[in-house]
Amino acid sequence: MGRETQSPGRKWGPGIFALLPISIAVGLGALFFWGLSHASSDLQSPLIGRAVPEFSLAPIEGMENGLATADLIGRVSLVNVWASWCVPCRAENPLMVELAQSGQVPIYGINYKDEAKDALAFLEELGDPFTRIGADRSGRVSIDWGVYGVPETYIIDAEGRIAYKHIGPFDRQVLRDTILPIVAELQSKEAAS
Repeated sequence: MGRETQSPGRKWGPGIFALLPISIAVGLGALFFWGLSHASSDLQSPLIGRAVPEFSLAPIEGMENGLATADLIGRVSLVNVWASWCVPCRAENPLMVELAQSGQVPIYGINYKDEAKDALAFLEELGDPFTRIGADRSGRVSIDWGVYGVPETYIIDAEGRIAYKHIGPFDRQVLRDTILPIVAELQSKEAAS
């Protein structure tokens, strides 16, 4: 009579091969999120030192003033690209409102691919830090600005050139250590000329 014997040790069945794609997907996902959390928020933009793109955006429906290139010439300013559906924009907005109330620098907004009612509800709930807002419903103007995603904040010099770009939400430390010193330096150059 024939008997089968099995050598000691484990026998790998087809189940192990089913786990392989899942393990690879989890590993790639972990690498992706690690990369996002360690990405530089002040990547150099090819637009630094260049004039802001020519644009003219209508206001958010229900608001009075839109935003155009001409609004960004004559004094140092910030431009913030935001959307109501953007969770980091919600986190950043209270600091933007505080900055606007300080009067240190005018803040202009580009509302990115948003519904007017949602954008207005966002501003009503969290506060409106913007001097003017243009509605970029198609995202075309934001592409011209080199936007990777929202939020993004730009410092514009008095001649209408992009001096600095911050990708992602900024916090109090970035505001204090990076954004406000650049604004102050540009404002002193503006006053000297």
